[in-house]
Amino acid sequence: MENLEKTSSRIEITKILSELFKKSAPSEIDKVTYLILGYLAPSYRSIVFNLAERMMLEVIAKAYGVEKDSVRETYRKVGDLGDTAALLAQKSKFPASTVGGKVQKSHLRKSYGGQAKLSVTDVYEKLSDIAKDEGEKSVERKIGKMAQLLRAVDPISARFLARIPIGRLRLGFSDKTILDALSWMEVGDKSKKSKLEKAYQVIPDVGLLAKKVKEVGIDRASVGVKPVVGIPVLPMLAQRIKSPTEMIEKMGKVFVEPKFDGLRVLIHFKRGREKKSRLGSASASNGTPLNAQSAIQFGGVKAFTRNLNNVVDMFSELKEVGKHIKGKEVILDTEAIGMDPEMVKMANFQTTMQRRRKYNIEEKAKSIPLKFQVFDIIYKDGESFMEMPYFKRREILEKTIKDDKLLVVDEAVVTTDPEVINREYREKIKMGLEGVIVKKYDTSYIPGRTGWRWVKMKMEETASGKLSDTVDCVVMGYTAGRGKRVSFGLGQFLVGVKDSDEIKTVTKVGTGLKDEQFKELKKRLTGLEVKEKPKNYLVNKLLEPDFWVEPEVVVEIAADEITKSPTHTAGLALRFPRLVRFRDDKSVEEVTTLSEVKKLFNLQMVK
Repeated sequence: MENLEKTSSRIEITKILSELFKKSAPSEIDKVTYLILGYLAPSYRSIVFNLAERMMLEVIAKAYGVEKDSVRETYRKVGDLGDTAALLAQKSKFPASTVGGKVQKSHLRKSYGGQAKLSVTDVYEKLSDIAKDEGEKSVERKIGKMAQLLRAVDPISARFLARIPIGRLRLGFSDKTILDALSWMEVGDKSKKSKLEKAYQVIPDVGLLAKKVKEVGIDRASVGVKPVVGIPVLPMLAQRIKSPTEMIEKMGKVFVEPKFDGLRVLIHFKRGREKKSRLGSASASNGTPLNAQSAIQFGGVKAFTRNLNNVVDMFSELKEVGKHIKGKEVILDTEAIGMDPEMVKMANFQTTMQRRRKYNIEEKAKSIPLKFQVFDIIYKDGESFMEMPYFKRREILEKTIKDDKLLVVDEAVVTTDPEVINREYREKIKMGLEGVIVKKYDTSYIPGRTGWRWVKMKMEETASGKLSDTVDCVVMGYTAGRGKRVSFGLGQFLVGVKDSDEIKTVTKVGTGLKDEQFKELKKRLTGLEVKEKPKNYLVNKLLEPDFWVEPEVVVEIAADEITKSPTHTAGLALRFPRLVRFRDDKSVEEVTTLSEVKKLFNLQMVK
């Protein structure tokens, strides 16, 4: 991990990882993979530590026998929880000669008392035990167990272990780099990455995939992978085109469907006794070679957002979803739409998002009832439909949904006429919707945003003066407020888009926000500040903010146009940017990519 932390070159990171994977045994490579990414399992398995930063300060104090005030003071000076742990470990328990020692063959070394080494599997299992500890006095037990683990490793290992429970490992790469490294491990280049990506899109668990690759090789691990009920398939996403004429030229015959301002939800349902799903092997009948965990083994339902979090507990309506489905097990792609009972109309995105809460769920369900607009079916009763053309999937979908009380199949118009697309767009805008989605008539279900299969239209072709779509950006840092904004603690903030694993700047936002939005953003960024610029940020020195933050907060930005920029590292800049909303339904991995911004740049009207 130390070598990875010091390396900024993606190709060098890939090579380091490939060598690590070569040395890892099949029984431990999945655990190695999770730990170098800073978690214990993919997000859909919902394994979290529930150890806040203040609790980790208590862990460090307990581990090294120092006062909490001393830990806080050290943390204030060094600005990083891991560095704090390493420094106190060095002073308290370890001889200075061990600092900087190498970690061999993925073992975390003990350096005192002559005790045996802790393997990666040992550490992973101890961390898993801490994360899964629940019930009365579980916080005290977690703190004690984590302190014991920190005491058992050397200062370098303590640096990285202390960061994992609070999600701050951040070595500057993601799952996609792991796929690169697995290809490098086997063939010495990225030529087999596409096979790995296809498997990962259906079972997005890079640790399980790494384990299978180690056992049987890439070719066998990536063949025949099918959806599993209970495990989220990465969602298919829409491209951006402003011209209906160009849509028809690129896609031919299309479906035109409404574009709702809701929350994307993939519903997984399996009929049977309503028991809680458990971890275990997926049934051999589903055809997947990945032995995927978290499948629904008995009866039940799960609901996954775009960032693969299971939010079924937020939607009490889904307890009865089986009454609305014909079939034993299905995976549906939907949009959750909140309804305003008083005005008898659809609520906006921010209102719908209020349903994502931990407390008073039933009360909120009454004030914001939901319907799920269903627009695709991915799997049913043992059969994957991902390769099936869309018009056939729609036929199956309409036969699968019983009524329109909870699940509503999206209306659709089939056409090859650009004017029909314009007409449908205008009608949907009058209804208060965002616009339309145009889908190729015979497209397969392809996760991600590739090819001209789905296209969203949120602005008419003749419109001018602003971009045809918004841009989802990650907040990279902020500048202290001045004047009136001193009370907000924030004056403007720097945002960027993804370019592979790098984040490049596209604009600073300081106008167009309400006072409440300034305060809300500052609240969200508090605790995410770091002293050093994250190594995957590419920022011109002229644009450096007062405070850097970890890449966690995603915001939707509107702008009038995109211009070429010699200052912003994306090479393009959003002009007259405005904050539209916080995108809590999206992870940093889902922010707009630089290639998408370039497409928007090419799409904007030439005056």
